[in-house]
Amino acid sequence: MRLRSFGYSSEKFKTNPQNSDASSVGLPSSFLFLLVPYDMWASISGIRILDRCRIYLATSSTIHKRSPCFALAASIKNNTNSNMSSPFSHSSRGGRGLEMQNDRERSRGRGRGGGGSSKDRIDALGRLLTRILRHMASELNLNMRTDGFVKVEDLLKLNMKTFANVPLRSHTVDDVKEAVRKDNKQRFSLLEEGEELLIRANQGHTIKTVESENLLKAILSPDEITVCVHGTYKKNLDSILESGLKRMQRLHVHFSSGLPTDGQVISGMRRDVNVLIFLDVRKALEEGMKLYISDNRVILTEGFDGVIPVKYFERIESWPDRRSIPFQT
Repeated sequence: MRLRSFGYSSEKFKTNPQNSDASSVGLPSSFLFLLVPYDMWASISGIRILDRCRIYLATSSTIHKRSPCFALAASIKNNTNSNMSSPFSHSSRGGRGLEMQNDRERSRGRGRGGGGSSKDRIDALGRLLTRILRHMASELNLNMRTDGFVKVEDLLKLNMKTFANVPLRSHTVDDVKEAVRKDNKQRFSLLEEGEELLIRANQGHTIKTVESENLLKAILSPDEITVCVHGTYKKNLDSILESGLKRMQRLHVHFSSGLPTDGQVISGMRRDVNVLIFLDVRKALEEGMKLYISDNRVILTEGFDGVIPVKYFERIESWPDRRSIPFQT
């Protein structure tokens, strides 16, 4: 069996790869022996482990899935994922999980070692800014106003890296402006106050500092919007019909002001949804539900205590065939 060995110190990993046969490897008593699938190395490389440690990496095929070594390796991978120094190691509260997965998929293979194209760097910057401004400002001790704005200068002082592996501190104000300009869903707003430039996410917040009245424009009449639709998935529909639409960890339930039509960018809805829930805006407003609209035309509501009861659903359709889905209020 072919193995790769790596030596480490307590302060920092010092990688010294060398190929060797398992039979020829000598294991000093002061070293810990771990057999770990090779494809987990990227995760393990971010962890500090014991005072002196040597990890031997084998290909996944050499470890049976039911063996203790495989279980140990999986445990290390899981623990490392939650403790690695990354833009998102600070918290994993709701509102981030799927976004993080999507960002990693988009950034896979990009910007290794700070490389990548200028487009990739700006795209990764925009995605990190979205995460910070929606979810992380409080825990990063950013001074966020109740309308969601923070100083760009403060953002660029953070000791974080984008998914393109570029330090946030190496980006410029012009890079931030470019990220805002290129964002096709218009997730950001910029504001100049004197000599200071401020930025905010237009919607999607989990941060409690943000107040709806200061961030958004209130909708006072159903005539102000022609479509108010929430996109979801068939796998979620039974739960929604049982207990209503919930905002989960975010401040609002999100609705789109348009349909996910091919070739058109729609904010407030994912592109791959297969169920559309239309809100009865007139009934909701008449019965006291507060509705808002963001600068990028996303319709938001806190519902009643964070829930929109089924009785406010106007209709439900499958997408893209738009067949009516029956339901009871």
